[in-house]
Amino acid sequence: MTHTLKRTFAMLLLAIFGSTILYNCEPDPDSLGEQLFNQDAAEGNEVSYDVIAYNYNNNDSIRSDAARLISGLNESNGALTVGVLGAFTENQFGMQKASYLTQLRMPTDNFDFNGPNAKVDSVVLVVRPPANTVANTYFFESSDSLKTNTYERSDFPVNGENIAVSIEKKTYPVRKYGKIGGASKSMKINVHEVTTFLDTNNDAFKRSNVSVSTGELLGSAVFDGNISSIAVTKKSDNSNVFTGNLGFRIKLSNTDFFQTHIIDKKGKPELQDASNFIRYFKGIRISVDETDRYLFQFSPNNLELIMYYKYDKTDNGTTTRPQTTLNFVLGGINAHIGQYEYARAGSAVQSALASSNPTEGDSRLFIQGMGGPSAIVKIPDATIATLKDIYNKEKAGILNAKIRVYVDPASWKNTGSTEDRRFVLLSSPLLNNMVNYSKLAFTSDLTAGLGLYYPFIKDNQPVYYDFVVTKTLKDIIEGKTSKDENGNDQLIVNQPLYIGAGSFASNASGGLLGASVTTRAFDMNRVILTGTDKTNVNRIQLKVTYATKK
Repeated sequence: MTHTLKRTFAMLLLAIFGSTILYNCEPDPDSLGEQLFNQDAAEGNEVSYDVIAYNYNNNDSIRSDAARLISGLNESNGALTVGVLGAFTENQFGMQKASYLTQLRMPTDNFDFNGPNAKVDSVVLVVRPPANTVANTYFFESSDSLKTNTYERSDFPVNGENIAVSIEKKTYPVRKYGKIGGASKSMKINVHEVTTFLDTNNDAFKRSNVSVSTGELLGSAVFDGNISSIAVTKKSDNSNVFTGNLGFRIKLSNTDFFQTHIIDKKGKPELQDASNFIRYFKGIRISVDETDRYLFQFSPNNLELIMYYKYDKTDNGTTTRPQTTLNFVLGGINAHIGQYEYARAGSAVQSALASSNPTEGDSRLFIQGMGGPSAIVKIPDATIATLKDIYNKEKAGILNAKIRVYVDPASWKNTGSTEDRRFVLLSSPLLNNMVNYSKLAFTSDLTAGLGLYYPFIKDNQPVYYDFVVTKTLKDIIEGKTSKDENGNDQLIVNQPLYIGAGSFASNASGGLLGASVTTRAFDMNRVILTGTDKTNVNRIQLKVTYATKK
């Protein structure tokens, strides 16, 4: 029996710590967990402790510039970017609307438009989805969701003549968050000229609640929740005439704007260089009319703004007017800002934030991405003292420690959304109950390679998440030290934990880019978790499993 019990706990320890056991084992015989390898039998216990957990108001603002719209890095260390468009309203979190601001540049300085008498034919903005990955689905590309439509035209214009073509259009639904069916599937997307200089050296232009002025409406289109690719081929020889990669195309019908503001400025200072141009044509704003539809994500660096135009071309005394294109540069070093608006009046979150209690905790915890609220969790110092006493007197070895938090069963539901809940957990020093975001740090568990959290989701059972704090708790109780910013040893102390929406961005190999590089700036998720109400059997708690000598 003794051998069986010892082996059971040893296997459990292996399952929890995996490859990090060597990292955690130390020669001190009193280290937590060390006595599991002694010859004596061990007796296991799981104890639950109440914690303090409360809502933290981010004032509906978050840094959402180009440096924060990053979901990760590709194999070449290029940034994978994500933005959000749309709007959604419900009674728990209120209204949330997402727009997007970006600068644009000419492809070259002093652009000459290939020749004289240039005239705009049409202008198109193409909004594209990010590429799907194992971790993220931005549009559905299965055979069940794909729709293919093939048709023919006898008068498709190619180089000044009409030819017979075959057109194949493939349509895919985007991943939506909010109301996704019936009359709610369509919303109007507008593109406006921005008349405020987007100054990237000004911190105000790095945040989601930035205010800018807009000028002329450049164009609009009704988005029905689908994106499409188009392939056009000649009927005569099956050669390719046109390929439109996957996206949503918005016709910018205000061609007079581009004629007078772009082509008519040929040879003038406005087009002389990029510095002049971004102060002249300051950018565009993409937004929606509606306030209660859904949110969806797109790829900022893959936006395309294409101007089709004709010009005079003279060869051997003969003048023709071929059509060509000007592709504005929207990615790269341009300013990019996710602009978010909220209307909280009358919502449950407004009341919860107004009455938040950092001393005793809140009964429900509201967590929302894109600048919405987060949650702070504190392990009481009295609980730490109790665990230290068990460690010192009973030679207790901690096998597992976790913060268990349930999804509030009476809270707002996803109303058909397919977006997964995701969280970040960070160590969070507070000053006057305020989070210093520059001081947020990975927990000891995450640094050691342990899991961040584990969901429990089964039909007809309460949903909960277990946030791993095993090593975090061990370090505090064992009196371990760490290096401060000056390289000096400092005692690891009990600090609050910060729970936010989103996930940590990583490189192509899975390495995390840093504690401050998360997807919270464009995470569409919102969720209500149970708080510290002592009458609730499913309240948030610290659960510690430890072993002692029998």
